[in-house]
Amino acid sequence: MRAVTIRDKAIHWAEAADPVPGAGEVLVRVRAAGINAADRLQVMGFYPAPPGSPADIPGLELAGEVVGLGPGATAFAEGDRVMAVVGGGGMAELAVVHERHLLPVPESLSWEQAGGFAETFTTAHDALFSQVGLSMGERVCIHGAAGGVGTAAVQLAAVAGAQVTATVRNPEHHDTVASLGAQRVVLPEDFVDAGPYDVILELVGAPNWPGNITALATWGRIMVIGVGAGPKTELSLVDLMQKRGTIRASTLRSRPLEEKADAAQAMIRHVLPLVDAGALTVPVEATFPMADVEAAFDRFAEGGKLGKIVLVAA
Repeated sequence: MRAVTIRDKAIHWAEAADPVPGAGEVLVRVRAAGINAADRLQVMGFYPAPPGSPADIPGLELAGEVVGLGPGATAFAEGDRVMAVVGGGGMAELAVVHERHLLPVPESLSWEQAGGFAETFTTAHDALFSQVGLSMGERVCIHGAAGGVGTAAVQLAAVAGAQVTATVRNPEHHDTVASLGAQRVVLPEDFVDAGPYDVILELVGAPNWPGNITALATWGRIMVIGVGAGPKTELSLVDLMQKRGTIRASTLRSRPLEEKADAAQAMIRHVLPLVDAGALTVPVEATFPMADVEAAFDRFAEGGKLGKIVLVAA
């Protein structure tokens, strides 16, 4: 097969060995694969793949067709449309995924949308609901709301009946993010004045601190899942204590098989029915052939996008 391959901190479209599904695993012919910040970090040498995932082929999410079954794999059949979060290896013509991590692709999703769905919506759903228990009527601030996870989080929070404030740096995207369900869309420097918030979803990092503490409601929760603008900050623990606040943080990629399977089951129960009902969409900023991966990564790095950059099979 051919795959996006990391060599000397650069990416190339090159020949690679075909993966072979093991026990409980499925071989997928990849049709589309979304680009995420973790992929760029892996190429730069800062975020290695977890054990068991390809060390030199990036890609945290994929969508495609089942073309082979490993021993004991019975949940899907050859020809089924599937998508998944993976530890790596998604940016290739073929990929191996444990069957318990696979999601069926709803008929309403194109391959491009499915390729940018699994990581973004699973991350957003896990962070907002499994981790900090966002509930109906609560006030939530979603930072970096124009990105893939951000647009997913806005929609999921809105469908759940939360009052959504979204921070978006590019004013040209404010109306579109509002159309996804945000009651208020503000510039990042204005989010404190738009508070307080019961939940803050942090997808940006250091620039939003200590404002996050200032804007937090009493007994509020902050969930950190992105630090692309900087991982280090300084805050007053006294201020956090006075708010009786909670700070949680998480990643999805390196979780063990059972935890990823739990996240997939939560998606099947709670999120995929919303896709079938037309309540959720996957904004796609641009698509690129996998062979043009360098151009795709350059577009991702430019910023200012709304939604996903997705690689598609030839």
